[in-house]
Amino acid sequence: MNATPLKIAFDAKRALLNTTGLGNYSRYVIATMALLYPKNQYLLYSPSAARESLKSRVEGFTGLPNVTTVLPRGGWRRAGSLWRSMEIPIQAAGDGVDVYHGLSNELPLNLKQTGIPSVVTIHDVIWRRIPQDYAWIDRHLYDFKYGRSARSASRIIAISQKTKEDVVNDFGVDPERIDVIYQSCDPAFSQHIDPTRREEIKAKYKLPERFILSVGTIQSRKNQLLAVKGLRGLPADVRLAIVGRRTRPYADEIDRYIASNHLTDRVMWLTDVPFADLPYLYALARCSSYTSRYEGFGLPVVESLSVGTPVIAATGSCLEEAGGKAAVYVGPDDVDAYIHEASRLVDDAYYHDRLAKEAPRQARRFDTKRMAEQTMATYQKAILSHIL
Repeated sequence: MNATPLKIAFDAKRALLNTTGLGNYSRYVIATMALLYPKNQYLLYSPSAARESLKSRVEGFTGLPNVTTVLPRGGWRRAGSLWRSMEIPIQAAGDGVDVYHGLSNELPLNLKQTGIPSVVTIHDVIWRRIPQDYAWIDRHLYDFKYGRSARSASRIIAISQKTKEDVVNDFGVDPERIDVIYQSCDPAFSQHIDPTRREEIKAKYKLPERFILSVGTIQSRKNQLLAVKGLRGLPADVRLAIVGRRTRPYADEIDRYIASNHLTDRVMWLTDVPFADLPYLYALARCSSYTSRYEGFGLPVVESLSVGTPVIAATGSCLEEAGGKAAVYVGPDDVDAYIHEASRLVDDAYYHDRLAKEAPRQARRFDTKRMAEQTMATYQKAILSHIL
């Protein structure tokens, strides 16, 4: 525990407004630090209040007495993006902030000039590895904003060893300034799976006895098409359930493949799935599939392992760090290898159960208390770097 209480500021835009990965990470860090280090004060800087759809997921920390949401004042209310880039440091300095944490790759442009110690979490450099998924202007904007933040931050948190290596190589950052801190997943994935609720979820989504679950935005980088192609070599009763927001043109490409290969009855698209249902979907699946071509960490791998469901993941980025020995790995374009591993997981009870027993052990590597302690140590190092 830190001896002297701190006033810690967070860039909370995505925590209060974003429903996907960066939002989940932001909410997880804020809630964990506020609950495990209650003597500190936490200021959540956001251009607007929490979205209605996220209120149930943020009230667990926004309602704490040591957490305050800070919104733009005066005319800045109509210029949220500019306020986030330029005005937050001025407000933070006036608020007596001890350390500022940019939770999603970036820091305000003029934060360094205020003298406030800073930490930035860098999640990945995906736009550099998979440029076709990003517009030209976005790639150059990210190079500027994220690269500048990495070079100017007092300390950097990388969410995997792979991300640390990428930040060093792509942005020329001293590796001694980077701390690798693995995140855990929402506690909902490690809670007891209620048998009654499990059957309700199975009926709600009309799930078969044997299916593979794929969770993630439907986009080319996530590579869900590999799992769809793999269905051709699996028993006819095995289906694929895909959970995620559809993006074009990749979702259309998958639709065309499904139609031309007569797989319509074997692929289930589950949309608008409530977060509370996800642990049960993982638990019901024979295995989960996460064959992304590139990730900074791969949280769905840990989510699946936390409920005891083995994973088929892709080689080539950091997924081996997340899955360890509880997952199996195939090349992102190797359909035959995918069919081989999926067949063993759905048909070979011994093989499946061996990985399932290993899953919770691997998931425990991503411990919430350890993450909090390491994050607090990074804050202290950032503060110390401004004293020395």
